Amino acid sequence: MESLDTTVLNTAVPTMARSLGVPELSLKAVLASYALSLAVFIPASGWVADRFGTRRVFSAAIAMFTLGSVLCGLSHSIPALVVCRIIQGMGGAMMVPVGRLTLVRAFPRAELVRAMSFVAIPTLVGPLIGPALGGMIISVARWEDIFFLNIPIGLVGLVMVWLHLPDFRGENVPPLDRMGLVWFGSGIALLSWTLEVFGEHHAGGRVVAVAGSIAIGLLLLYWRHARRLANPLLDLDLLRFRTFLVSVCGGFLTRLGVGGAPFLLPLLYQTGLGYAPLHSGLLFMPQALGAMVSKVFVRYELAFFGYRTMLVGNTVALGLMLMAFATVGAATPVWMICLQAMVYGILMSSQFTAINTLAYADVPNDRSSRASAFASTFQQLALSFGVASAGMVTAGFVTSRATEQAEMLSSVHHAFVILGMVTIVSALVFAVLRRGDGDSISGHHEPGPVSDSAPIPGSATAPAT
Repeated sequence: MESLDTTVLNTAVPTMARSLGVPELSLKAVLASYALSLAVFIPASGWVADRFGTRRVFSAAIAMFTLGSVLCGLSHSIPALVVCRIIQGMGGAMMVPVGRLTLVRAFPRAELVRAMSFVAIPTLVGPLIGPALGGMIISVARWEDIFFLNIPIGLVGLVMVWLHLPDFRGENVPPLDRMGLVWFGSGIALLSWTLEVFGEHHAGGRVVAVAGSIAIGLLLLYWRHARRLANPLLDLDLLRFRTFLVSVCGGFLTRLGVGGAPFLLPLLYQTGLGYAPLHSGLLFMPQALGAMVSKVFVRYELAFFGYRTMLVGNTVALGLMLMAFATVGAATPVWMICLQAMVYGILMSSQFTAINTLAYADVPNDRSSRASAFASTFQQLALSFGVASAGMVTAGFVTSRATEQAEMLSSVHHAFVILGMVTIVSALVFAVLRRGDGDSISGHHEPGPVSDSAPIPGSATAPAT
């Protein structure tokens, strides 16, 4: 439901902009607000799941997401859409981490890659049909109607959850770190807003600088607060595990690069190349098909290469493929665009499967809920920043509206190059991994000495030497 909603909305961005009478780049707030809402509320998801049980929390999340979707369909302005997308995000904030936590607790570590890959295949139906479905809906109906697709899916989801989802609960759950939620949530929200308006003419430089400084100050207050608590909102001690640290930091940089692609591709296809919404949506299908193909063989790829080799090589290839979209122009054959999209889908899906499973390689089972909340928070935060950064970079190259189509095409091309470079840089983080890191999950075995891959040497939880 989440992936269908996101992909349908991405396809509808140019049409929504024309209907609302605003520039397309202004709608990045609608996309980024949802991801930001996830980043603000996900930190509490692990505690909520431990306290109330995975089944009850997952059901409530689906209900809230569906309600937010209905409210989005009744909205007719950007501010109203942003508010309703935040409500959607409050529901989505519980769905992804709680679902992932259920898998971590239900399957042994050696089966985790296989389980996550299998479960991810149905979720790719949304990206497969969403763009084309969104293009078809806005071609024959109002753009507001795309949000009502979530109503039947949400109702079916509620029934399936109560019938089949295991109800895991934590033991001796500590009190929620409410003050940490205030510090961290406020800091992240303000920081995202600062990035959102950076470079826009209606926001003065002094206002942006002050807001950014306050945001950083709030996050530093949270860091100081968390270091003094035994059970903080986000367990910073998890960063002592090298595999978890690399997964979070490397994943953040990777998503910062690729997170802007869903926003840029509709602009490339519709505004830059002049394709109709339906045709633009169909061009997303090869990407989803590639992601499905990846889920079949990614576990064999990890078993053969190991996490370090696979992630370093795949990250560089992913960044180069992202930059390759800068070569797409009016003379590019459709089959070439489809081929690029499919390869990009394979690389991106393999990347995220590896990153998501690596996070749990060395984290003890009793801290898996905290690890899920921590990792999911920074994943969504990176996606929110990625959308905002893509819009900011694209807007930075737009100098006039005299030749809108040609200028937008050139601006989007520049944005793809920059975001591709950011993605490639994240390979340096994955290079920190050592031989043997993550082998308990991937099943990879190399001859020779294998480094201890659990806590970082010298940390409080590292074995004595």
